[in-house]
Amino acid sequence: MGFVGGQELLLIFLIVVLLFGAKKIPELAKGLGNGIREFRKASSEIEKESGNSTEKESKKE
Repeated sequence: MGFVGGQELLLIFLIVVLLFGAKKIPELAKGLGNGIREFRKASSEIEKESGNSTEKESKKE
């Protein structure tokens, strides 16, 4: 399996435009961006919590 080239990306973009329409694409991109932002926020909170718990454990010893 190789990498996706320019022609393949163009074909995928054209299919997306045909399926969703040009007006709907910005709304989809905005929703995707919000989803990624929320995922990163949640994962950083989990990392902070796990870092805090390991610090507490090391202080107990």
